[in-house]
Amino acid sequence: MERRQVVVIGAGPSGAIASALLKRKGHDVLIIERQHFPRFSIGESLLSHCLDFVEEAGMLQAVQAAGFQMKNGAAFAWGDQYSAFDFGDTFSNGKPTTFQVQRADFDKLLADQAALQGVEIRYGETVITTDIERARPLLEIEREDGSRYQVETDFILDASGYGRVLPRLLDLEAPSNFPVRQAVFTHVEDRIVDDGFDRNKILVTTHPAQRDIWFWSIPFSNGRCSVGVVAAPEHFAGRSENLDKCLRSFIDETPSLQRVLANAVWDTPARTIGGYSANVKTLHGPGFALLGNAAEFLDPVFSSGVTIAMRSASMAAGVLHRQLQGEAVDWQTEFAEPLKRGVDTFRCYVEGWYAGTFQDVIFHPDSSTQIRRMICSILAGYAWDENNPFVSEPKRRLRMLSDICATESP
Repeated sequence: MERRQVVVIGAGPSGAIASALLKRKGHDVLIIERQHFPRFSIGESLLSHCLDFVEEAGMLQAVQAAGFQMKNGAAFAWGDQYSAFDFGDTFSNGKPTTFQVQRADFDKLLADQAALQGVEIRYGETVITTDIERARPLLEIEREDGSRYQVETDFILDASGYGRVLPRLLDLEAPSNFPVRQAVFTHVEDRIVDDGFDRNKILVTTHPAQRDIWFWSIPFSNGRCSVGVVAAPEHFAGRSENLDKCLRSFIDETPSLQRVLANAVWDTPARTIGGYSANVKTLHGPGFALLGNAAEFLDPVFSSGVTIAMRSASMAAGVLHRQLQGEAVDWQTEFAEPLKRGVDTFRCYVEGWYAGTFQDVIFHPDSSTQIRRMICSILAGYAWDENNPFVSEPKRRLRMLSDICATESP
């Protein structure tokens, strides 16, 4: 039986960040990763807050040198309306820029950086059982050749993302209260020449007739672009089962996006993912904690997934370090509850987006500069900044702004 101090399941962004932070504090860390890197993943538009954790883990210089597309904000389009937010002008005064990345390259870079700091990563291995009833949790791991071995550890961090290893093995999965939605997406050689398109921003486009249908356009530094549509399952009824034709049919109904992508070369088969919103009964338990998408995933509309993953990694690493040092810690009050406050902030605005109320706020032509700065802070990922009224009381503030927009509408 192998004995390790910390085992991290998954080498994606939350796993790489958490393991590097723990290793930098002198702990023994092993990552078990089912796949081989590089591997495809969505979630390609990072928020500014992500770089705070990349910097904390000693990886910022490598990320800055990698040649990723710089991102300085977010732009929203609906019909003839357009609204752009600049991350350099936020209430929280966070990092003014971030990056738009092809996740295969970005995730491998972070994992390689963790390995350079001394973290051991075993690719192509799968956690198949776990026993947390013991004094030290026990994991059974299967190699690609079918052989198995066991690892005893002081603590497990599940950073397995959509794989949701511990939630499945420990029966922790809970139904999400978010409606089921589906995304169809691809990468294209974009050949965008539209003067109104800003490559330094993600473009979020609302369908002209159905406000609960939206598109992402995320340009990369190599002339390519990630393009996707998100909609409820009923909106896909009657469309081609061919995913490429399905995606193109949504775009053909949206003139502003059709103009942006008029010269695109559709050279990559489209993919789909559905029912991705998830929840769990608890974020932690005896000998384990859940990070990022392994615990909860809301919706891709504000690109919050990687930010929540990295934030959870940083918070968990801090609490776990103190625990491993012999301190008494409270995972509920020091990890789960503060993490959930930021997640719930994002949740409020995601729900407002699909209800149309937050869209009304975003496209309101006369919003004050200060209000836009507060909203921009959330769009940049600073959903834990309690000094921001739109974070400390998101439901009341959004309702207030929505009422103003409704009163002023013709």
